[in-house]
Amino acid sequence: MPASEPVVYPPLRTGMRGSHPGSFEVAHKLRDGTLALGEPDLLDERYDLIVVGGGISGLAAAHLFRQRMRGATVLVLDNHDDVGGHARRNEFLVDGYPLVSYGGTESIEYPEQYSAAARGLLADVGILLGSRSEIARLERPATFFDRETFGADRLVLGDDDALADEFLARAPVSDATRADLVRVRSTIDHWPGTTSADAKARLAKLSYRSFLTDVVKVTPATLPWFQTRTHSLYGVGIDAVPALDCWALEFPGFAGMRLDAGAPSPGLGRTPVLEQRGGGDVQFSDGNATVARRILQQLVPEIGGGRIAYERLDRKAAPVRVRLGSTVVRARDRGDDVEVTYVRGERAYAVRARACVLACWNTVIPYLVRELPAAQKQALAYGVKVPLVYTNVALRNWRAFERLGIGSVAVPGGYFTSARLELPSRRTKPDEPAIVKLVRTPCKPGLPARDQHRAGRGELLITPFDRFERAVRDLFARLLGPGGFVAERDLAAITVNRWAHGYAYEYNSLWDPAWPAGQEPCVVGRQPFGRIAIANADAGAYAYTDGAIDQAFRAIGEIVRRF
Repeated sequence: MPASEPVVYPPLRTGMRGSHPGSFEVAHKLRDGTLALGEPDLLDERYDLIVVGGGISGLAAAHLFRQRMRGATVLVLDNHDDVGGHARRNEFLVDGYPLVSYGGTESIEYPEQYSAAARGLLADVGILLGSRSEIARLERPATFFDRETFGADRLVLGDDDALADEFLARAPVSDATRADLVRVRSTIDHWPGTTSADAKARLAKLSYRSFLTDVVKVTPATLPWFQTRTHSLYGVGIDAVPALDCWALEFPGFAGMRLDAGAPSPGLGRTPVLEQRGGGDVQFSDGNATVARRILQQLVPEIGGGRIAYERLDRKAAPVRVRLGSTVVRARDRGDDVEVTYVRGERAYAVRARACVLACWNTVIPYLVRELPAAQKQALAYGVKVPLVYTNVALRNWRAFERLGIGSVAVPGGYFTSARLELPSRRTKPDEPAIVKLVRTPCKPGLPARDQHRAGRGELLITPFDRFERAVRDLFARLLGPGGFVAERDLAAITVNRWAHGYAYEYNSLWDPAWPAGQEPCVVGRQPFGRIAIANADAGAYAYTDGAIDQAFRAIGEIVRRF
């Protein structure tokens, strides 16, 4: 194995990040059957555990294994040039002023729902649930209506969720659409005489779009107001999200239906999030990259407690080594150990361990473990990860936001569907640099959710950075230009966090059957195979950090029982 090469500090890299060029090409060749490899070089290294994937689940698996097996040696392999998986840190230095943001997993959401295992791991690395968030936001909501969708570029201050008369009066919509929106906010009982349980059962099989058109009776011209409202949470629009979920998220239209606040009827698939969780989120300035980095610092203390010394991640003879830029292409259970083959640069290497945890995403696992049963391969391939883009724009100042009186903006018809100003927890001045977070979730309305995710993934992989840059400049000129924004003067840097294979697929009652307990694809797919266990958010069909940790806890339990 060649000595570790000097690396540029990855969080400071701008341009196309996330699934960056160089991180996925080998895996795509493996998928397509075009990967030509000779015999791999068998390294003179042997470990107790190899973890494939350096996201939160993989790092948690390494940490939990070391807790259970004192003195154990671990190798973590990851295809990216940075650690954390989707828990990615972005940094900027703007005119000498440091800025930090997140390029993926945003926060510790609903911590009161965390399992004992997840809570325990966070406590181990010094993260106390209930601590104060590090990001400040200006509570100045607004909506930017674009001329392509609504006929005119218009910024309207206020919260569009309430559908208040004053807000509707300023919105560039027709009188018919305005009347539709008034009806949506009304307290009409659309299904009089129907019990709450029966109504919920119907809503679980009805998209929110269909609810609006077929039940509330809005016209098609009104739908763009709502279409992208579910993008940031589900990765698809209201055509592919159950109306029951939108009721739980307190979307308008259900005020008069007298639905019970308890859990929905059994067998409906995904449980609406607000029915099973409360508030109290914790957010760090770099999102859950803090979680990943804290775990990493426990595993490899030599990297330091502040700016990570990446060159120390893969030190010879260290009990835990993290090897970046290494795409695993084979994991083979040999009976008494596991041999893992990976590609780094232009060469293939093989390394062996007593056991292996695959903490990569599910769909790639059948290509790595070719001996898996057909039914397990099929189950692993069922979920299609949600593609999404988090774009961080570093500004030299945020005077335009201040002059316009805005902090967060919904853009229902835009290329990016939201823009949010994020400040450090200490209040900065408008003349100082800041970050604007833009979100895009590519999808293709009208298709089932999984097909929409596939279409979005294909779009992302062929979209160059300059397309995103043009969209940023266009939006800012139209949105912030009236506040004095000039891109050539005020825009400092852009980091596009592209996640073609983004968050875990969660089952959707519109498209997925209600499987008997224990027969869900995620459960069938995550079964251990000899000395190989599976740990990732996909394995729980649950796209949250505690789910990634819980699956690592389960997988390590399966491994340790074999030792």
